[in-house]
Amino acid sequence: MTTTPPSSRDRAALGRGVATLIPQPAGSSPAERAAAALAALQTVPVHVGVLEAAVLLLEDLGPASGDETARTAASTTAALLRAAADQQTG
Repeated sequence: MTTTPPSSRDRAALGRGVATLIPQPAGSSPAERAAAALAALQTVPVHVGVLEAAVLLLEDLGPASGDETARTAASTTAALLRAAADQQTG
């Protein structure tokens, strides 16, 4: 099975949809947007390998950030993903 990557038009539409569901003040940082997105999570099936890969990336990239908000968001997200992976394999 092959998939085509989303077009810039699709990404823009998705961005507008997310902004409608999770309003953000002008000038909010990516870490602030990520924190808002975490607050709006819903349960969806995800392969445990995706969770493990995301945890590894966040654990590697988070401490390197010079932004305390980004480090906190990365750490919190990694912990949530690790807990979800543990539930799936548990």
